[in-house]
Amino acid sequence: MNAVPTTYEIRVDGHLDDHWAAWLGALDLSRARDGTTTVTVSVVDQARLHGVLAALRDIGAVLIEVRTAAAPPR
Repeated sequence: MNAVPTTYEIRVDGHLDDHWAAWLGALDLSRARDGTTTVTVSVVDQARLHGVLAALRDIGAVLIEVRTAAAPPR
């Protein structure tokens, strides 16, 4: 198991309201002019990532892209 968190950026179709950030857990929402929202979340394991993806599914969000975010320089 990886003890170092990995940051993911999950882009979904549409603009998610801020209240979903609290419901989905500790994550950031960023809305773009193209009508998409990027959900940024750091997770320590795949189970947490799958939990976020399942929660997005449950609210009807349409996934466009899932990728790891660039790690900040050390």
